[in-house]
Amino acid sequence: MLKKIALAAFASSLLVGCASVPMEDKQVSTQAKAFTAPATGNAGLYIYRAGSFGGALKKDIWLNDKCVGESAPNIFFYQQVQGGVEHKLSTESEFSPNILLVQTEPGKNYYVRQYIKMGAFVGGANLELVDEQKAQKAIADLELAKTGNCSQ
Repeated sequence: MLKKIALAAFASSLLVGCASVPMEDKQVSTQAKAFTAPATGNAGLYIYRAGSFGGALKKDIWLNDKCVGESAPNIFFYQQVQGGVEHKLSTESEFSPNILLVQTEPGKNYYVRQYIKMGAFVGGANLELVDEQKAQKAIADLELAKTGNCSQ
């Protein structure tokens, strides 16, 4: 019984608290939240994590196998990518990365939500494509994180 209580307390500790990651300047964050059209031939890619569930967990995010950054609660990333091609997004999870393929069109912005989910031993993460209106509303309350800082 004591082992079960200890395990439950440990699991709960993973879901509370607050992880932090390096952040961009407020001005850069505000500019990214203008949701302007990307440069000619490119697509804009917003990746965000809203809410406090799994607050103590930081999870790596990769774009085409290159580090975007480590996520934490209430942050987002913004990058321009080549339009007209499929891009592979992946996120660190419990046993292996979870992958989302996004077919882009030039001139459009795409919005991907990373969310934390319960795992067998620790919290995992997953990615989903989100419609523009819902994503922009969520991102308006978030802050832009610096790219290029992954744990692996």
